[in-house]
Amino acid sequence: MSQDSTTVPEAARKLSGRRRREIVAVLLFSGGPIFESSIPLSVFGIDRQDAGVPRYRLLVCAGEDVPLRTTGGLELTAPYGLEALSRAGTVVVPAWRSITQPPPAAALDALRRAHEEGARIVGLCTGAFVLAAAGLLDGRPATTHWMYAPTLAKRYPSVHVDPRELFVDDGDVLTSAGTAAGIDLCLHIVRTDHGADAAGALARRLVVPPRRSGGQERYLDRSLPEEIGADPLAEVVAWALEHLHEQFDVETLAARAYMSRRTFDRRFRSLTGSAPLQWLITQRVLQAQRLLETSDYSVDEVAGRCGFRSPVALRGHFRRQLGSSPAAYRAAYRARRPQSGPVDRPERGERAERGDRFDRPDPVESRSGESLMAMRRTAMAPAHAVTGAPLGGPSPHGGHSGHIGHAPGHGGGPGMNPADQGKPDSDLYAPRLPGQRERPVG
Repeated sequence: MSQDSTTVPEAARKLSGRRRREIVAVLLFSGGPIFESSIPLSVFGIDRQDAGVPRYRLLVCAGEDVPLRTTGGLELTAPYGLEALSRAGTVVVPAWRSITQPPPAAALDALRRAHEEGARIVGLCTGAFVLAAAGLLDGRPATTHWMYAPTLAKRYPSVHVDPRELFVDDGDVLTSAGTAAGIDLCLHIVRTDHGADAAGALARRLVVPPRRSGGQERYLDRSLPEEIGADPLAEVVAWALEHLHEQFDVETLAARAYMSRRTFDRRFRSLTGSAPLQWLITQRVLQAQRLLETSDYSVDEVAGRCGFRSPVALRGHFRRQLGSSPAAYRAAYRARRPQSGPVDRPERGERAERGDRFDRPDPVESRSGESLMAMRRTAMAPAHAVTGAPLGGPSPHGGHSGHIGHAPGHGGGPGMNPADQGKPDSDLYAPRLPGQRERPVG
């Protein structure tokens, strides 16, 4: 959903008489990080009409009656309190100090009242936890920083958390991922309110791209939530990470946990916020990336050492998650960082037998100018994807796509057209972008 809205809701909610659409209230709490807090202040609080950006009126409001301390021990003074939220057409919660602490009840009441009166409510990064605590995300799609997405999904099971998106626009309630994704969402709000020209002019002033493609999945980290450490599934997860070079499926992990597949899927998702199949595929891609950086193994061998049944399967998943072929990634990495020491090299005869034809970078991709830095930023895991689809659920071809190293369409099977063998399913593991609802107008 990190794109513009494309659909219009069935019924548009109107602002109450005392609220003004051009007024933006920013709700600050003590302990909030200064970067996230400054984003809506900079976007909506500075007059840039000379650059073609329509002016908003900003109200900075204290969400609690305590000193507002922020990063580095700085102390802020907000000129308004919660009462000022009654005039705002948009209320932004840029961050919340701790995902383990409940927000102040008075602030939650003010947010609920603002929403009931037609205000647009925005949560940046951990601000989504405040919106969820107020009940404003119940039954809705939402996102937050990928690191906190599993906790948000576990604590508020009625929220449809998708940590792959940079931001989610659900009409009158919007949420974003961490840090810079808050800028993406604020630009999206300006674009929704005043058009692409105004958003583009603002982006140029901020020296940021007017739109960023893709989502958070490129930044996901390999670590799992701390809560899993004391759970019996932790041993199964550790085993999986140590045996990525072997070919096994989710049923294998379920058997090791002495659970049925259905129970294992449910338990794994509740602990990590991710379907086990997607998590394992992401771990295999991450392992492949490391081998491409540190060894001379061909792409064929890398695929085998990461549990993929074929290089075709590796290439499909690698490109989906990192936006590059394995060969192009290796070429860019080595061009930027020449090897200064020995690497894990196969024997000469072994290399001669295979011909190393998969090690050569695609000449078209090598000339594309895709920077190493962009590809390095995509090299994370696990995809803590929390979607509405069944875990390891039905594939587009029917049945369940349960094997980790072999996605449907990657290598034969009953009923498969031989001409289609080796072709990855285009959308099975791609970031999901369901239709969005337009912000209510009028």
